[in-house]
Amino acid sequence: MTDTANVRVLDHPELGEIRLESVLHALSDPMRLSVVRELAASDVEQPCSAFALPVTKSTCTHHFRVLRESGVVRQAYQGTAKMNELRRADLEALFPGLLDRILAAAAAEEARLSG
Repeated sequence: MTDTANVRVLDHPELGEIRLESVLHALSDPMRLSVVRELAASDVEQPCSAFALPVTKSTCTHHFRVLRESGVVRQAYQGTAKMNELRRADLEALFPGLLDRILAAAAAEEARLSG
């Protein structure tokens, strides 16, 4: 028998609560955009520790919270790790093509700046 009283649940916006301005704000930061790009490329859940962000742990926590509260990612505890998955289907339902266009623009910018 599992003890559901000790399960930690994180708040996420419901589909109807996700707002375009919040999503764009979340994706406007280079660190958060890099997280989203990695999640989109792997298409599997990943723990926060899998992302090599050049920031402090508290700043990293802030970035993941912004992504979660904006509706860009869904987080769930798996043991002591917070697992992250991109809410691609939800974002596509609300803002068709937006995420793919932002990811394509980010890739194009990276190629332009590194070339």
